[in-house]
Amino acid sequence: MVSVDKAVIARLVKGGETFEVLVDPDKALSYRKGSPISIENILATSEIFKDSKKGDRPSASDIEKAFGKGMDFLQMAERIIKEGEIQLTTEQRRKLTEEKKKAVADLISRYAIDPKTKMPHPPQRITNAMEQAHVHVDPFKSEKEQMKDIIDMISPIIPISVENVEVAIRVPLEHAGRAEPVLRRIAQVKKEEWTSTSWIVVIEIPAGMQADIYARLNDVTKGSIETKIVGETKL
Repeated sequence: MVSVDKAVIARLVKGGETFEVLVDPDKALSYRKGSPISIENILATSEIFKDSKKGDRPSASDIEKAFGKGMDFLQMAERIIKEGEIQLTTEQRRKLTEEKKKAVADLISRYAIDPKTKMPHPPQRITNAMEQAHVHVDPFKSEKEQMKDIIDMISPIIPISVENVEVAIRVPLEHAGRAEPVLRRIAQVKKEEWTSTSWIVVIEIPAGMQADIYARLNDVTKGSIETKIVGETKL
């Protein structure tokens, strides 16, 4: 366990009640990002508090109502760390927010396009629009959870639309064996047909991902694919 003096609060509000544990801020943040750290090594104490500053503890009935029966302390602490809010230092929050802002811009660049040109916006253009719109990025929410609201906020600044496109792709038979597994991993196959000379497949993808997918297919087929957009759907 970590020193209480260096610990911060991880807080989860559930069912109208507050539950807190004391954690190492760096280890808790790394755990939230997916690092395989044991819960024991993140915690500073073996207690759940209602208000850790006052030393108040929740009642057994409040704990059971929020977490159910049969859940031990470490399981409850894990829930609080995973789902709750972790107090961070100013520098930690700034760094985490910048990382999340970049991740959101990258995601929007893959899923959204300029409806006039049908081309994706570069991530930096999206980041600039986010700054102009004074977008607040939540460092603890996933990129997908925030994407729609952020697109709505930046749409007055840059023309932007989230669309899926259906693309017909013709792959010469000699390259189909390499192209097929690549394509099935990165796109939804709607239709396909095998002929004596080609594999013809229709896929549905976010409009902004076209260039990336075409590049991957051209890499494994030596630039021999043919593509054609056969449908569009606004999301």
